[in-house]
Amino acid sequence: MSRLYLVVLLMFGTSFAFGQNNLPKYLKFAQEQYDKGDYYYALQYYEKAMELDSNTVDILWSYAETLKAYKDYRKAEEYYQKVYDKESGKLYPSSLLNLGLMQKQNGKYEEAIKTFKLAKKKYYKDKKGYLYKKSKRELASTIWATSAMIDSAKGDFVRLPETVNTVNSEFGHGIYNDELIFSSLRADSISASEEVYSPEYSTSIYRSRKNDVSFESSERIKALFVDKLSTGNGTFSLDGTRFYFSLCEEENFQYRCKVMVAQYNNGEWFALDSLGSIINEPGTNTTMPCIAKLGEDEALIFASNREDSKGGLDLYYSKIRNGNQYRRVRAIKGANSLDNEVTPWWNEKEQRLYFSSSWHDGFGGYDVFYLDYDGGFGKPVNVGQPINSPANDLYYFKDLDTGYVTSNRIGVMFSKNPTCCSDIFSFKPPKIVIPPTPEETLADLNKRLPVTLYFHNDVPNPRSWDTTSNVNYIDSYNDYTAMIDTYKKEYSKGLSGTKSNEAEEDIEDFFIQYVDKGVADLELFRDLLMKELEKGAKINITVKGFASPLAKTDYNVNLTKRRIASLVNYMSEYDNGIFLPYLNGTAENGGKVVFSQVPFGEYTANQLTSDNPNDVQNSVYSRAAAIERKIEIQSVSYLEDESKFALVSAKPVIDAGTVKRGELITGTFEVSNDSDKEISFKEIRIPCDCIKSELPKKTLAPGEKMNVKMDIDSSNLTDFFVKSIYLGVEGSDQELRLYMSGTIVD
Repeated sequence: MSRLYLVVLLMFGTSFAFGQNNLPKYLKFAQEQYDKGDYYYALQYYEKAMELDSNTVDILWSYAETLKAYKDYRKAEEYYQKVYDKESGKLYPSSLLNLGLMQKQNGKYEEAIKTFKLAKKKYYKDKKGYLYKKSKRELASTIWATSAMIDSAKGDFVRLPETVNTVNSEFGHGIYNDELIFSSLRADSISASEEVYSPEYSTSIYRSRKNDVSFESSERIKALFVDKLSTGNGTFSLDGTRFYFSLCEEENFQYRCKVMVAQYNNGEWFALDSLGSIINEPGTNTTMPCIAKLGEDEALIFASNREDSKGGLDLYYSKIRNGNQYRRVRAIKGANSLDNEVTPWWNEKEQRLYFSSSWHDGFGGYDVFYLDYDGGFGKPVNVGQPINSPANDLYYFKDLDTGYVTSNRIGVMFSKNPTCCSDIFSFKPPKIVIPPTPEETLADLNKRLPVTLYFHNDVPNPRSWDTTSNVNYIDSYNDYTAMIDTYKKEYSKGLSGTKSNEAEEDIEDFFIQYVDKGVADLELFRDLLMKELEKGAKINITVKGFASPLAKTDYNVNLTKRRIASLVNYMSEYDNGIFLPYLNGTAENGGKVVFSQVPFGEYTANQLTSDNPNDVQNSVYSRAAAIERKIEIQSVSYLEDESKFALVSAKPVIDAGTVKRGELITGTFEVSNDSDKEISFKEIRIPCDCIKSELPKKTLAPGEKMNVKMDIDSSNLTDFFVKSIYLGVEGSDQELRLYMSGTIVD
């Protein structure tokens, strides 16, 4: 925790005269202040040192590290870049990772993605090390952030007034009996330059009465004040008679905390006591207590770095008997990671545990997440914007319809550094809801598009001509990602050294940047879709298929249909069939969703991709081939007519194979009227002068079929081609597209 002390500028007397001989003294004193947590003071003396030497990488590194600790992300990014430019990670291996982290906390996601990809390659030789694992995790996290961003928040997100917030740091804990309980890092006297004129500078617990419009002046809770120690993180027991909080003392400039309990009655705190060794395990840092009701049991949830933690502070819980007996401590495994998991808060109504972490998919440093509880804790879910930001977002809690979060984002009160300190913010949904236009209603869904989903070769249902599948896309995805080691091995076959490593990293980046991102995008899209369907919307989703050119085009058309079917199966089976009423048209509110398929097959495949079935290294396991095996959710619109398009063709594509230039290419398509009404055709639409086609009939009775001939002059075609004609029906904007493809040779 950053602490700023009185600057005693005369302590060095005349020995700090300007000159190179004073450089070691500046650096020594700056490091001492850094070790104490006096980052602002340390920065002053690193800047004095850089007036004498601004090129030595050691000084630049120390300055960058101090800027990071001081949370000056903009300048920290600048100086980590300078360090890496000079030493390329040889002297300070984490310089590249830290550069990416600062770029991310500055909201520069695209730059951060490039940096994390480079960092992964830089740390590749130590794949079990933290630097590699963190770079890999941050790459995936930042890619997720680019998809999860929203343009603007709907509601009021405001900083609490100066009766609560100050230019120092405040941390919100909850609202009990119309009082905001929070802790604050304050001193008796603070200068405009963030220097603290106080022998002691620590956090204490405060309260502020909440009225209808704002918060009254805050006061420190004297009964919870402990001289020369820090207190914070307050939470009440289920019956409101006990108050748990953290008590922290300094050991070698590091804080060691334990969980305390005070009795509470009629607005008064008394009988402070420390919890026993079951909770406060000797030699560990135990802090941030939170009370929850798990099933029928009261439980204490807390953060600790005990021996079995995955890394840093992890979340644990212990069930409470009779108000003072604590059962065996258990880790909340779904939340915990190599980084810190902190600030737990339990929402009884939602049956959710909220917490913050710097590891899971997020927008910045610490993000707020939740775990659903149903006899056990689920997987972490990011609560999204505007609660989360590129900065650090902690201590989330709710009171009625208002959410609160502690953040050091742009907008906090400050003296020097706009992201140095944390304030408490509130978020409230809009009171007046203006009915959106249809375009506005689907805008959020369309902003999430395209959603691109990837597949292993010839999956699902290999070597099948079926057009449907029972495979759930998530099962296909899990099988696909389980093959990553096989892909690495096959794609790097025949390579050695750096080239082999680069090939393996190329494959891994593909899975992170494309395959995993596709599922993350699908989950975001899925949840937004459900919100619209719950309003009774009738929605059409257009999905287009692709494939790598290892099989004939007509086979690939059926393959892409199976892949689209796997997406529909995923939606059908998700959350015990929550989408089924909307898919089969039985939803009570009239909501409905229809998937329109555009099975393009190989038509837009990259022709650099190998189509040699014997060249599996390039035709199956290469990144170039893998990136073509996909389907895309491309657009979302309202269903203008709930009846499906009348005109269908069992085989809308003809593969002409290899054709000599100048030959006439001819194909015949069978089309039929799949409706119960007679249809009248519009004029056939032919985009290319090289095509000739006529409709044999102007109308088609229900169930009636006809053959449509298509002739292509190949004189001016080259290489691989795809040509189409479009059949339209009066009274509908939809069209049936018929394709012919082939390869021209001289």
